[in-house]
Amino acid sequence: MTDTFDLLLKGGTVVTPDGAAVRDVGVAGGQIRAIGSLSAAQAGQTVDCTGLHVLPGVIDTQVHFREPGLEHKEDLETGSRAAVMGGVTAVFEMPNTNPQTTNAEALADKVARGTRRMHCDFAFYVGGTHENVADLAELERLPGAAGIKVFIGSSTGSLLVADDPGVRAILKVIRRRAAFHCEDEPRLTERKGLRVPGDAASHPVWRDEQAALIATRRLVTLARELGARVHVLHVTTAEEIAYLAGHRDVASLEVTPHHLTLTAPDCYDRLGTCAQMNPPVRDARHKAALWDGIAQGVVDVLGSDHAPHTLEEKAKPYPESPSGMTGVQTLVPLMLDHVAHGRLSLQRFVDLSSAGPARLFNIACKGRIAVGYDADFTVVDLKRRATITHDWIASRSKWTPYDGTEVTGWPVGTFVRGHKVMWEGELTGPSAGEAVRFLETLQPAG
Repeated sequence: MTDTFDLLLKGGTVVTPDGAAVRDVGVAGGQIRAIGSLSAAQAGQTVDCTGLHVLPGVIDTQVHFREPGLEHKEDLETGSRAAVMGGVTAVFEMPNTNPQTTNAEALADKVARGTRRMHCDFAFYVGGTHENVADLAELERLPGAAGIKVFIGSSTGSLLVADDPGVRAILKVIRRRAAFHCEDEPRLTERKGLRVPGDAASHPVWRDEQAALIATRRLVTLARELGARVHVLHVTTAEEIAYLAGHRDVASLEVTPHHLTLTAPDCYDRLGTCAQMNPPVRDARHKAALWDGIAQGVVDVLGSDHAPHTLEEKAKPYPESPSGMTGVQTLVPLMLDHVAHGRLSLQRFVDLSSAGPARLFNIACKGRIAVGYDADFTVVDLKRRATITHDWIASRSKWTPYDGTEVTGWPVGTFVRGHKVMWEGELTGPSAGEAVRFLETLQPAG
């Protein structure tokens, strides 16, 4: 009997949990149905992947797509277009929009805006605040919720929870792993005078490694006291890597391609405020420690922290300039270039960008190429040399700090639940994004 599939990926080097080998992958109903030699199979669509690697779909667990309220920088359609152009199949989007995502109505609005309009799958963080603590246990279990996100530092308004009693109250009521921006607000306030007008290189002087370490230590102490799971976003310092290595039972951590690739002070000399982000890009000692954290298995996931602003906004003199840069579209090519240069293996990249997110956040049916899982694939050419340019960037903000950077390794195709959404730099189908499902928030059938 001949197998019949909706989609057949033929002849690619497929990366599964047991390694990389030339295999075919058969897809039906949006799920993987067979892996192996499928030469006799028939399919509605066959894609020749000879010479290419088929990776599990890359999951970017930290993006800011700015909708609602800040659509002049980005929206859910343009941000997700940038994602799939870069090989990303699912994103977790942050709550600092306008209005902020802090209640059930705001979350449901985002899910409705994203469904069948975003090109990739999605989930949305709910912001934890002093005001909505009583609702968080319910909010974190709603469809489309990635969990709770808390700003210990570096935010404004009600999304800032700078005090330990406020963080403790949040951790006491939630059950899922919560994500935290860790910079100590009192220290940031105390050191504001160290900012040098017009000099973005003073950004990491103001937001120094101690500001990050103090907040991370405070968070882990509370997590251990309460038996909670916490996730430290965009770790940037050698001190945090060393500290978190001793607290793996309660704390996971993320690093970004920016902090693995750029180096201070060179990046500020070249890019000025376009290299400004929170926490800052730091010097070579800290970058080396992040890479050591990857080599030692301390780092759990990669996140792009895609946080676009217009070039006009970024052109404001420091410190009036906003922090953040585009990143979701460049995550895959930058990290594949690091693979090409021997800084990490392809299998480790897959763990950081697919299996790791699925494991940490209990994502249902994503993160690996296996029968019964969603047919999410990031198809790449590990040997292709290409140059990242502003013109390639699909974000509404239309710029990248990596303009002119040549890389080895390039995203060729993006498949989301069996839909071929990008191939060779072109969108190839209508947007079909749906909410990511989590094991802790599964809804009853019917």
